Amino acid sequence: MVSSSKRTRRRKSCCARSRSAPASSSKRSSTTSRFASRAVPGISYRDVESTRTSVENSDGIVWPAVEGEVTIGFRDRGTKWVQAALVLFLLYVFLVGVKALESGIKAFGADFTDRLFQEVSHPIAGLFVGILATVLVQSSSVTTSTIVGLVGSGMLTVPLAVPMVMGANIGTTVTNTLASLGFLRRSQEFRRAFAGATMHDFFNLLAVAVFLPLELTTHFLSRSATALAGLLGASTTLQFEKPDSPIKTAVKAPVKLIDAALQSTGAHQAVLGTLLLIIGIALIFIALAFITRTMKQLMAGRIERSMNAVLSRGGGIAAIMVGLVMTVAVQSSSITTSLLVPMIAAGVLTLENGFPVTLGANVGTTATALLAALAADRPEGLVIALTHTLFNVGGILVFYPVPAIRRIPLWLARKLAAFAEIRKSAVLVYVVGVFVVLPLIGLLLLD
Repeated sequence: MVSSSKRTRRRKSCCARSRSAPASSSKRSSTTSRFASRAVPGISYRDVESTRTSVENSDGIVWPAVEGEVTIGFRDRGTKWVQAALVLFLLYVFLVGVKALESGIKAFGADFTDRLFQEVSHPIAGLFVGILATVLVQSSSVTTSTIVGLVGSGMLTVPLAVPMVMGANIGTTVTNTLASLGFLRRSQEFRRAFAGATMHDFFNLLAVAVFLPLELTTHFLSRSATALAGLLGASTTLQFEKPDSPIKTAVKAPVKLIDAALQSTGAHQAVLGTLLLIIGIALIFIALAFITRTMKQLMAGRIERSMNAVLSRGGGIAAIMVGLVMTVAVQSSSITTSLLVPMIAAGVLTLENGFPVTLGANVGTTATALLAALAADRPEGLVIALTHTLFNVGGILVFYPVPAIRRIPLWLARKLAAFAEIRKSAVLVYVVGVFVVLPLIGLLLLD
């Protein structure tokens, strides 16, 4: 009897709980609807509901959990500002590292570069000279401005100079390729970073493959540039000074301090160059490691989608203009393209949306040579500067408008990156082979 009465009481208790369940559910729905009327912009319903439920399960409090969620939202916004400031600082450290790397390479190549330009007698050799010279001075703007000056002074002919500026386009891509090595220990990020860096390489290589034979057989680019120079009045004697970039000045300042400290040791120039290289590489690696981690937190979700949407909304035209304006502002295509590498590595920017920014950087870097040409003594200086501009614009017109053709450099970059992810030694072979060994062999054979 006792046992039977206990079972009866249990059944009644279970029934009572089952009958009270809808009421509890109704209470939750009521709470939900009350919160919906108080919804705060920028805070998703699902996040608040899950937080409210977890607090209710622990101590039975409902509305303080909602207020707590709002407080956390504002706290997160404060954290975002701190993360954004940290990213800007890390980008500055990264650019200082790139500049130190460039200065270290320049220490090896200043005299060698001058001799290179003086001894060229074959157009294809000129292409290899352009690659080597830009790798050594780590600036296509410096290379093309030097070429413009030599052409403007009559020391170099236009037919030999055109392949040189094409080679400068290829040589300048080594900087962002080296920057991608900062992700070498993180396979997936390295694959994306290396693809983001080498898509620039492949675009420039393909553009040279199309336009160099065309120029050698028809002189299409140089003749078009000559006609355009005539329209612009190539005989002008106006002089323009190259404006100082505040970003570039800020980046150079710490590198000058480091260089001065190293110079005070009295070490040999080669030793100083090596030390600058090591410091630059170390800064790049450290900055990239923290940039990727911070940008993943800062740029995830909605911001990531918005950024890609903005860059893709204008069919790539807006992104090309972004790359062009950025490069003119900082006076370095290497800075623009190197900044894309950590963004692509972190997944913040897709390869497709980063590609037109790179193309814009190609056009933007010609501004320095155009300014240099305006100060040249002969009209041929402006002709070669305009040839460089037409070459980069022509590359965009050939490879960007048609989606099937546009995907070719991206496909090649992804394939190489996938292979490099498996075989890391392929990266060294690629960088040294394309930017050093192949040009040197070509020079030995042709000149």
